[in-house]
Amino acid sequence: MFVRAAALTVGEEQRRQLESLVRAGSTPQNTVRKCQVVLLAGQGVSNHSIAQQTGLSRPTVLATRTAFSKRGVEGLSEPHKRKRSRKVLTADLERRILDTTLKTRPADASHWSARVLAAKLGVSRMMVQRVWQRYDIQPHRVERFKISNDPQFEDRVRDVVGLYLDPPERALVLCVDEKSQIQALDRTAPILPLRPGLPERQTHDYKRNGTTTLFAAFNILNGKVIGSCQPRHRGKEFIKFLNQLEKEVPPELDIHLILDNYSTHKGEAVQNWLKPRKRRRFHFHFTPTSSSWLNQVERWFGLITDKMIRRGTFHSVDELERAIYAWLANWNDTPKAFIWKATADVILDKVRRCKELAGTAH
Repeated sequence: MFVRAAALTVGEEQRRQLESLVRAGSTPQNTVRKCQVVLLAGQGVSNHSIAQQTGLSRPTVLATRTAFSKRGVEGLSEPHKRKRSRKVLTADLERRILDTTLKTRPADASHWSARVLAAKLGVSRMMVQRVWQRYDIQPHRVERFKISNDPQFEDRVRDVVGLYLDPPERALVLCVDEKSQIQALDRTAPILPLRPGLPERQTHDYKRNGTTTLFAAFNILNGKVIGSCQPRHRGKEFIKFLNQLEKEVPPELDIHLILDNYSTHKGEAVQNWLKPRKRRRFHFHFTPTSSSWLNQVERWFGLITDKMIRRGTFHSVDELERAIYAWLANWNDTPKAFIWKATADVILDKVRRCKELAGTAH
């Protein structure tokens, strides 16, 4: 319970000054409200009521009364803010920002933020951000990589990239792989829809309703995809998908398949399937081990995952597969090929430099 404050003593001359400041159009609004606080306090109005009438907090009302009691009307004016001296970004200061960012870490974190680094070096946050932007430095980001130890790495890179940059005539180049264990997930509560100021919300827990495997062949020339959902991803299912490709690709075209080194793609059953003369138009090209980034269908898998699968809710595997086929049909209505520009030499040079960096890091 607040004790009602006594009326503030306001002289006649002070009252006229306060009223003049309130009426003046050039008076800052914060000062106007402080003048109103003093005028109301001089009339004996309670601090609580003053706060409600002026829109100020009660602590601000008390601070305003105190300021007026000590310094009079002058105490209500906005304090003069001294201009902060701005540091100039010199070459030495820029080098300090770069060296600190690239060669050190804060004591309590794995990487620098612009605010923390600015405080350490005594510069503005915007200055740090300008330097980072100039040199394309993003400490908050991390990318993962894995260096392939495949003894045939260079030969396989040149083989696959050669197909991308110079596809053979009278042939179709397809990037093939399977996205296994796609789960039909159903949330334990209804999804709350998107609203102004609120994103779509879903529960973190879910119910599993089974899985499916999506076999896909991405046409590098036009972006169209041949796809098939199957319960598992063994050699048996892969051969079934090869039969589908054999039916859908015109018989006068050779078929070059870019594949990873998964055992499903190399098993004895697959080798036996390839033996008949009619299947000599099939040519398998294997990416190096630990190099899924070289297979363009992986990028397409990323699209369907981000745009449909990850946030989808499915009550059964059948419902999941219908959604996949619907998305696939929509994609093939307006397909988009991925433009491959990197030559084999460029890729091999980047890998070489990455190995050198990894070696020096150790």
